Amino acid sequence: MNFDPNKIYLLEDERVLLRPLEESDHEHLLKFSLEEPELWTYSLIPANGEENLKVYMDYALDQRKQGLSYPFIVWDKNTERYAGSTRFYDIQPKHNTLQLGYTWYGRDFQGTGLNKHCKFLLLRFAFEELNADRVEFRADAKNARSIAAMKSIGCTPEGILRSNCAAPNGRRDSIVLSILRDEWFSTIKDMLLNKLKTNA
Repeated sequence: MNFDPNKIYLLEDERVLLRPLEESDHEHLLKFSLEEPELWTYSLIPANGEENLKVYMDYALDQRKQGLSYPFIVWDKNTERYAGSTRFYDIQPKHNTLQLGYTWYGRDFQGTGLNKHCKFLLLRFAFEELNADRVEFRADAKNARSIAAMKSIGCTPEGILRSNCAAPNGRRDSIVLSILRDEWFSTIKDMLLNKLKTNA
């Protein structure tokens, strides 16, 4: 897998720009952290509140230094505002796999089609630039909105990992979904392109 954590990856189309998250982006995301704490209801690392946001970002940036993660900040071109964040993580070059997650958007950007643009860019990059064989997704099994969004972009549910990790309020069950390389090229890429064209 052709991944270089030190390289500047910019992913962009007519709707959205994803650029590497930087420490200085704290000021761009703080408004969400203070005013929309519910965004992290299901997050393993909540970013609600100024101090939690710092911890959240420090962890993401440290994981990038180790080559395990690559976090992005999301810029919405329609509103000319920062919309949220997403990242590749659990990057495993030996197995040619990675996970896509830690995705959140402010409430003004939810349900606007922004997520599908982001996911298309990220998946195209993973399969066509990094040459990944598998992109995995996980979520709290109770997070119906997130699960529905993943299914809508073509993810295949694989099962539930019962009580697989510690969460802020105890332990959680995690659902695992995935997209495989051949699925991307055979059906999912065209399906997502059609959805972007029709704003579905």
